[in-house]
Amino acid sequence: MIRLLLSFLIFLGLIIQPPARAMAAPPTPAPLNGQWKGPLKLLGGEISIIITIVPLTNGAYYAALDAPQQRISRMPVEVELKGDNLTLTIEQAGSSFVGKVLDEGTTLSGTWKQPGLTAPMVLTRAVASTQAITKFKATPPYRESDVTFTNPVTKNRLGGTLTIPAGEGPFAGVVLLSDSGPQTRDVDVNGYRMFGQLADYLTRHGIAVLRFDDRGVGKSTGSYSSATTADFVTDAQAAMTFLRAEKLVAAHRVGLLGHGEGANVALLAAATPGRTPAFVVSLAGYGQLGNEVLRRQQGEIMRLIGADPSQVKAAQDVYQRTVDVIRQTPDNTVARSKVASLLLGANMGIDAPMARARAVQLTSPWSRYFFDFDPQAKLPGVQCAVLLLNGTSDLQVSARRNMTPLYKALRHAKRTATEYKLDGINHLFQPAPAQWPMINGVQQAVFSPEGLKIIHSWVAQETRPPGDPLPVTVKRPATQRKASRTPSVSRARN
Repeated sequence: MIRLLLSFLIFLGLIIQPPARAMAAPPTPAPLNGQWKGPLKLLGGEISIIITIVPLTNGAYYAALDAPQQRISRMPVEVELKGDNLTLTIEQAGSSFVGKVLDEGTTLSGTWKQPGLTAPMVLTRAVASTQAITKFKATPPYRESDVTFTNPVTKNRLGGTLTIPAGEGPFAGVVLLSDSGPQTRDVDVNGYRMFGQLADYLTRHGIAVLRFDDRGVGKSTGSYSSATTADFVTDAQAAMTFLRAEKLVAAHRVGLLGHGEGANVALLAAATPGRTPAFVVSLAGYGQLGNEVLRRQQGEIMRLIGADPSQVKAAQDVYQRTVDVIRQTPDNTVARSKVASLLLGANMGIDAPMARARAVQLTSPWSRYFFDFDPQAKLPGVQCAVLLLNGTSDLQVSARRNMTPLYKALRHAKRTATEYKLDGINHLFQPAPAQWPMINGVQQAVFSPEGLKIIHSWVAQETRPPGDPLPVTVKRPATQRKASRTPSVSRARN
């Protein structure tokens, strides 16, 4: 991302949250489960806004915003629902939607606000992707089953889908780890099933795949909002253990593929002694300190929506002051009081209850951990090969600022690493909308075909049994250079 990349509520327009971590607990159930789409009129034209809202098992909501024309994907949204009164807060963009849920949940009608703009907006439930999703899931040429496994550390059960290629095996295998925010096993974004497509492609090409619902989502138990990035490592390890025990899977050829925060989870798992995966694929993993990732994302999003330099600077100043207070105050009761006072003192129109609620979220275990998370710290402990993959159009996780530091750190530690940059690919590894195929008369988002080929070719090469011929080499994309001659590191760079 980012993830997200939920449970990270922040000061409107000033404090950024990690990708896809937005959540608020509504007092009563409501018919909010799906995707809503509508136009936002701007000077000189309009853009399409898509809001995805998913109810969680604890009664809260996960929500995200997409604006395809501005290449924005999975921007976290805070949901507050009281009866039919709905407030959606998009903290990264300093924006909000306040309105009502109408027509039994099929219409959201209200007012959109962002810096320099207040406009009426109507969002209607999107249903166009249903047929495409159904067709995508039609009888596949491989074995597919619902499975459950237990995390022995936390005792929570995780529900997922296991897909195994046709044939006798044993096959190489991979566990998919999602970006920030509570995701279902398919990582469904506006009908684009990122992990569903990944699993389908890899399984059709001879690799077993396990994907699972995050804690507290779908058929998985546990609390997502109270876990940290390090906690998710135990889920990844439990998933690896389960996949290795499958009789049609070669236990010594099981690896991890993570997206956004999930990539960092995979790398942390690979640095755990005695439980090393056979390989790691990092899709847009973070390479900067968590605090720096959030600060830069905040500035990028604010500039994207038209904030001037002085607004960006003011926002980032308040952000850094808030982080400093939390770092210097280990006692949560004291820290929350200080943060609430700081937010109220910034005079941006929030009331005391909201400031206190956001202070609680800012001091959550996840927030405290991520502020000081150093993605490079444990890379010397990684004992397997790593594939680093990023898109050049990723606004959430810059390849230059994140993939490059990861690669350099792995190389410095003399670890085997390969990196690719995919031209025009965003954080969700989608090409530009103009390149999406038509399915049932509707243009549908797809995972980068070049990205799929690179992942499969690399994994097949890393996991081939002794004596087997090398897989066919994928033609290098334009942004890949020839690998360096450093013995332990292959490199593909601009």
